[in-house]
Amino acid sequence: MLTISRDLQAKIIAHARADHPDEACGVIAGPAGSDRPERFIPMQNAERSPTFYRFDSIEQLKVWREMDDRDEEPVVIYHSHTATEAYPSRTDISYASEPQAHYVLVSTRDEPETEFRSYRIAGGEVTEEAVQVTE
Repeated sequence: MLTISRDLQAKIIAHARADHPDEACGVIAGPAGSDRPERFIPMQNAERSPTFYRFDSIEQLKVWREMDDRDEEPVVIYHSHTATEAYPSRTDISYASEPQAHYVLVSTRDEPETEFRSYRIAGGEVTEEAVQVTE
């Protein structure tokens, strides 16, 4: 189960809406081994596409190094879908390289409603998990 603060959930949704009609993406870092999402890190979609996202490799290297320096890890990796449901595509599954992370997908297809779902993705297997939003 993903436990996330209402503030961090709101930041993900705001980023997804701001980047619409392109997919938004980013990370929420937390202390290594804690499974606690704490530090919101919006990133650029290098593809600037409504159907695909990819972290810019230079930005990703910088963010991952910063997390290492701070003894953090990517607790949540998020992106948005602009025209489809919040479910990982085959491409999303093939690119999922952090098996300990929660993969959050936000669908902005039905504004003002926003679908917010979380998954574990490991070895090509997708498992949806409950999301608990805290104050």
